[in-house]
Amino acid sequence: MSKKMLKFTDIGQQNPPKREIDLRKEDFKEIYDEFINEKATQQSSRCSQCGVPFCQVHCPLSNNIPDWLKLTAEGRLKEAYELSQSTNNMPEVCGRICPQDRLCEGNCVIEQSGHGTVTIGSVEKYITENAWANGWIKPIKVKNEINQSVGIIGSGPAGLACAEQLRTSGYKVTIYDRYDRPGGLLIYGIPNFKLEKFVVERRTKLLKESGIKFVQNFEVGKDSTLEELREKHDAILIATGVYKAREIDLPGNDLENIFPAMEFLTASNKKGLGDKVELFDNGKLNAEGKNIVVIGGGDTAMDCVRTAIRQNAKSVKCLYRRDKENMPGSAREVANAEEEGVEFVWLTAPKEFIGKNKIESLKVNKIKLGEPDETGRRKPEIQKDSEFEIKSDMVIKALGFDPEDLPTLFGSKELQVSRWGTIKTDFDTMETNLPGVFAAGDIIRGASLVVWAIKDGRDAAINIKKFLKQKTINQEKVA
Repeated sequence: MSKKMLKFTDIGQQNPPKREIDLRKEDFKEIYDEFINEKATQQSSRCSQCGVPFCQVHCPLSNNIPDWLKLTAEGRLKEAYELSQSTNNMPEVCGRICPQDRLCEGNCVIEQSGHGTVTIGSVEKYITENAWANGWIKPIKVKNEINQSVGIIGSGPAGLACAEQLRTSGYKVTIYDRYDRPGGLLIYGIPNFKLEKFVVERRTKLLKESGIKFVQNFEVGKDSTLEELREKHDAILIATGVYKAREIDLPGNDLENIFPAMEFLTASNKKGLGDKVELFDNGKLNAEGKNIVVIGGGDTAMDCVRTAIRQNAKSVKCLYRRDKENMPGSAREVANAEEEGVEFVWLTAPKEFIGKNKIESLKVNKIKLGEPDETGRRKPEIQKDSEFEIKSDMVIKALGFDPEDLPTLFGSKELQVSRWGTIKTDFDTMETNLPGVFAAGDIIRGASLVVWAIKDGRDAAINIKKFLKQKTINQEKVA
């Protein structure tokens, strides 16, 4: 074993420093500074090089974390990057926004032994940014282009990952997306303080330079039906994600100034990108000077409360029906929100929206946790006579996302979906009931993590390649 490793008994855990709270609340820049070379090398050297690397086991992409930590500790940064990107199409994104505390870092052996986890996400971000800075990341050069094309619907992480893998193998790839910029949730859903937009734009620019075509402002079902795209391409991947906001059916739901999370976040991100956003500019989707209440406890809710803080809200409260220990979002994000002045109102559920034309307050109930349900989580139960009111000028609902009605939207009634509205696919091949049409990401698994979407995109590329090779064989037999 290299003397450069197993230093967790001598060197303590250290994350990159956060920017000062008062400073970071004033802008949308990322809150973590980057590791300098010395610190990245030092923190990587804490890895215990386990025989069974639980960090890798609990990574959806099975990233070879111990090996690229070892390479970083030895100063072999180009090799570290090459190993990292061999299993991950966007390590610079995952290093920033993956919930490492629930995945790799949370399962680090030295974390379990009480020495503090290796700061895997920060090192992943460091080695990738170092690779960009040194010009090691270059467009794909296709020597022998295959005369088969794949149309990908959706330019989020699943679509982008699949596109890159297929282009690397020589296939022609066109990505269709209904928005004006590629990136999906990465560009319009996740705030800059977690993922600055140049990171996404840099990656999509690289893919364009690799020969992947992007068709923006394109709506399947309106500009072309799914069937027309099938005729145009040899295979199709549906990677639209899930964007339909889950609703909460309460009295007063039709009052003004009650918004779904994505509407609020998209307006903020578009302003950050320099766009004119009428509903933000006229103050409607701007939290400045308002009492903001966010309903929900996941990472999207954390994005909303922290965005409202940066828009100079008068107060920001987050209502969640369970306690802090049962929050579905990243504990790290909750801690960041608390530091920045967000007030969490635990064990609370809204009962009624109150106001004349627009929201003025919420009537809420206190909750107690009862017996575990079928998932093992304790059921929220309303406490009798526990009502109270919370003043609010704007309510943001961050209750999760459901799939849109894609068979109707795409003009393809025969496309089969599950009872939850997700697209049905063959478990092994990821192919839908329509031959040559595949699906990946949140549209098959429901709202999930970016890292799972990347894995699905990579897996879909493998299955699409198998399909296209078989298609070629069949055509040659006929000829």
